[in-house]
Amino acid sequence: MASVVSQGLGVRATAKKYGVSPAWVCTLVKRYRQEGPAGLEARSKRPHSNQNATPPQVEDRIIELRKELVDIGTDAGADTIKTHLLREGLAAPSVSTIQRILTRRGFVTPAPKKRPKSSYIRFEADLPNECWQSDMTHWQLEDGTGVEILTFLDDHSRLVLCARAYPTVNGEHVRRLFAQTSAQFGTPASVLTDNGAIYNAEARGGRSGFESDLMAAGVLYKHSRPYHPQTRKYRGARIRLYVLDDVVTFATEDGEFIGETRMDPNRDYQPKGDGFR
Repeated sequence: MASVVSQGLGVRATAKKYGVSPAWVCTLVKRYRQEGPAGLEARSKRPHSNQNATPPQVEDRIIELRKELVDIGTDAGADTIKTHLLREGLAAPSVSTIQRILTRRGFVTPAPKKRPKSSYIRFEADLPNECWQSDMTHWQLEDGTGVEILTFLDDHSRLVLCARAYPTVNGEHVRRLFAQTSAQFGTPASVLTDNGAIYNAEARGGRSGFESDLMAAGVLYKHSRPYHPQTRKYRGARIRLYVLDDVVTFATEDGEFIGETRMDPNRDYQPKGDGFR
């Protein structure tokens, strides 16, 4: 302002000197001459009015309904208040807006925020065969037949090591498929599963055959706690099934062929193809 007001420098020259527009220099000069130094303080860019704001009479009615519903002992939440507003023929705002109005007026105490997603630690093995994950997925074929798909994948590369479908997966299927997959890709250092009975017998106070096989092979076994299924985050994320007649083809998300299997409800499904054993 000293350049224009005191030193008499032109508006355009001042704007060029400080890298701003001439219109902005004119605005500041006008404010300075009208209000003095206080006119140069930063101002809020919030609009003077909001045509989408909830009308004051509707906001007041929301508060009245809240008090009335609380007094008679019925539900007084935002959903219920919106229903009453609609019955009265008023332009009811959204449920979230009603909730914000109640909170702003002091009728709702905000609950503590949930644990932020950023606080969760994403785990991933550093090397191939450092950790395998196994899971069982339910699937329904086009003809309505229900199957269960047992998979093992490498936690580092996310490679689907094997995928086999059964009418119902049991512990022996897990043991057999793990042995076949280990013979092809090598024995992993550890295995991670959920707390399913096909994997471990902790809930029954014993040890499953799969656990015994891992112990004999020197493989560290890890599983989730009951009703705490973090290990299921890869379920269905890497496998795609394409069904044609009685043949199911397995492929990765990128379209890479894994193998195919012919469905037979009378026995375990027998896979075929070089990429799927």
